[in-house]
Amino acid sequence: MSSDPSAAKYQIRARIAADGVIEKPDVVGAVFGQTEGLLGDELDLRDLQKTGRIGRIEVEIDSRKGKSEGEIIIPSSLDQVETAILASGLETVDRIGPCRAKIEVISVEDIRISKRQKVVDRAKEILAKLQESSKGVGIDLTESVRKAVQVDEITSYGPEHLPAGPNIDQADALIVVEGRSDVLNLLRCGIKNCIAVEGTSVPQTVKDLSRGKTVTAFTDGDRAGELILREMLQTMDVDFVARAPRGSEVEELTQKQLVKCLRNKLPINQYLEMTGFESTGASRAPMEERHEGGGPQHGGGRDDRSPRRDDRMDRGGPPPQGGQREGPPRPPQSLPVPPPPPTAAQLPPDLQHYFGLLDGIENSSKCLLIGPEDTVVAEVAVKDMIDTLAQFSQPVKALVFDGVVSQRLIDVAHEKGVGTVVANRVGAIGKIPGTIRVVTRQELAIPAGARTP
Repeated sequence: MSSDPSAAKYQIRARIAADGVIEKPDVVGAVFGQTEGLLGDELDLRDLQKTGRIGRIEVEIDSRKGKSEGEIIIPSSLDQVETAILASGLETVDRIGPCRAKIEVISVEDIRISKRQKVVDRAKEILAKLQESSKGVGIDLTESVRKAVQVDEITSYGPEHLPAGPNIDQADALIVVEGRSDVLNLLRCGIKNCIAVEGTSVPQTVKDLSRGKTVTAFTDGDRAGELILREMLQTMDVDFVARAPRGSEVEELTQKQLVKCLRNKLPINQYLEMTGFESTGASRAPMEERHEGGGPQHGGGRDDRSPRRDDRMDRGGPPPQGGQREGPPRPPQSLPVPPPPPTAAQLPPDLQHYFGLLDGIENSSKCLLIGPEDTVVAEVAVKDMIDTLAQFSQPVKALVFDGVVSQRLIDVAHEKGVGTVVANRVGAIGKIPGTIRVVTRQELAIPAGARTP
């Protein structure tokens, strides 16, 4: 049922009951006829309707079993007093047509209240949509523009048109990832020396690039990433290995996660030792180990995988070729002689105990977690030791393992309160926290807080 839009203030609702069958015209006629002259000239319904002060009278009637019931609605733009008088006047109608009838006013509603509620409800909907569409307004415009520019910098490299960053040729280091989305994510984080292999088969362009640069293989933390990494290790030169967290992909990582993964990359030798992967010989030692003889870092007229100069002289071989000066080999006595390692009796008692444990797990790729009483509380594989230590609930005093100390291990050990780490040697790591003592076979005492080579 609709009401006249000219009635903008109040709405009179009344219930009607009649002993007989009546229709809508009968009701309207009875209302006009029986209230005429009753309320005075100022409230005459006909005059009020002509002037638009009341709207059209709406009537609904339902007749059943010889009786009729229904509802009357009269919109009014009069004031409250006049509307109340008009409503009470309706109840004086006692006959409709030939039937006895009764009209009872149910309510006089303020239409403006209902309109006001509709305005509030609609305003809530509009505000919710506005807030939803404005969520991105607070993003730093400089950052968004910078990211857009970095994403636009992606290029196609080589005859295979591989997705790559703009600094591939100029940079001495190279990050090899799986796909285009990984390259885009690295570009968003400001890393521009990256290239994608775009599949499980490593393109020849990437193989050629890897020969003259420090290469980091950065793959997803799933089974597919492991298979692609194995392909890289067998077909190209790799110096370091970085993996996304288990179950994650490089393209999904935030800038903080991505930088952390690259910071915790493992030298290829340590990664092969920890995982048990086999390499066909294409992968090599890290750059800093390959240039201990003082040779050039990239190119330099010789193959990076050739033996070091000192090694050749130790074996009595000829001097290196390919651009280096020829001459008699340096006498062996001119090489620095490392000091002899201390004997077992010279080590502190706890280290004697730990090195005894290390001797027991030699060539086993195992790790021992030592409790506060210097007893072994857990034994795990080296490849699982970091995850196990991170989730271990008991206190761990020391770690003894048949492997190489990495930066990621140092970080987790520091978080878990480990005081001593005993291993074969130390890899390429940063500063060791002052609360951790790192002791290896290769370098039996690293002072706490010292920077490793």
